[in-house]
Amino acid sequence: MSSDRGDRPALLVSACLLGTRCNHEAGHALRAAVVALAETHRLVPICPEVCGGLSTPRPAAERAGERVVTVDGDDVTAEYERGARAAVELAKAVGARRALLKARSPSCGSEQVYDGTFTRTLRGGGGVTATALRAAGIEVVSEEDLTSR
Repeated sequence: MSSDRGDRPALLVSACLLGTRCNHEAGHALRAAVVALAETHRLVPICPEVCGGLSTPRPAAERAGERVVTVDGDDVTAEYERGARAAVELAKAVGARRALLKARSPSCGSEQVYDGTFTRTLRGGGGVTATALRAAGIEVVSEEDLTSR
């Protein structure tokens, strides 16, 4: 019995991993392994930063404690939080129990994020959206977790 696309489990995915040019440099992080998941999952793309109201391109941002600041010193925490809420709402609306997000992003990073010094220094912890999704009971992994399978 063949499975119809609607029977596949929904998987929330960082849009940049599917080739959408939405990162801060107006680039993407297309990963063939992520695209291939369309064979077994209903991929639901989202860019929390754009959903939160930020432009593409935009200044680089990092997590500085609980805040998100740009390289120019602007506090964009509210936009990141708005995007995180949109991601949680979307995940719930489509019934996604898992999210595959961009590693190290101040929004999507699942295990580590840059520390707000703009020196490429990583610290443990999740991005704003990854943290919100986990709090909503959604499992969060990164594209880097696909290589360990």
